[in-house]
Amino acid sequence: MMIDNILAYNKTFVEQRGYEQYVTDKYPNKKLAVLSCMDTRLTELLPAALGLKNGDAKVIKNAGGLVISPFDSAMRSLLVAIYELGVEEIMVVAHSNCGACHMSFDHFHDEMLARGITDQTLDTIRQCGIDLDQWLEGFKDTPTSVQKTVATIKTHPLMPRDVVVRGFIIDSVTGALQEITTQA
Repeated sequence: MMIDNILAYNKTFVEQRGYEQYVTDKYPNKKLAVLSCMDTRLTELLPAALGLKNGDAKVIKNAGGLVISPFDSAMRSLLVAIYELGVEEIMVVAHSNCGACHMSFDHFHDEMLARGITDQTLDTIRQCGIDLDQWLEGFKDTPTSVQKTVATIKTHPLMPRDVVVRGFIIDSVTGALQEITTQA
């Protein structure tokens, strides 16, 4: 199993003191937070393309690099980064060819049923007030998605007005950044 392989590697990593080159504290050196997608192509490309080293920034990742509601975990993490950790600037970085683009609940529904989740379970979740169609919906247009996320962050009632928030799309092959302008 992969997790057992990882645990064996970790033991050796610690014994050989491989961690020493990564030692830093909890405060981001560049006073920067980056909200981005969890796509595996960005694991090393994103920090390399942004010139970030361990300890430089708070990196928050989720499917699509989105703030889907003003009180979701991404927004909470950004607010903690500002008020607790001294972040002064936020980069929202979506990427080309994102899997969250054109994602739909209909697809997830079929996959869930195939993996043993019942429609009764889904109905129970809906009865608790969760709109699964919206919650598992992706986006249709990446620049518009970035604009919406940036606007949600900038206009959040708990967001200090002196925090800089800018949006970008990174090419998931070359790492080239394109800034997406917003009205908010």
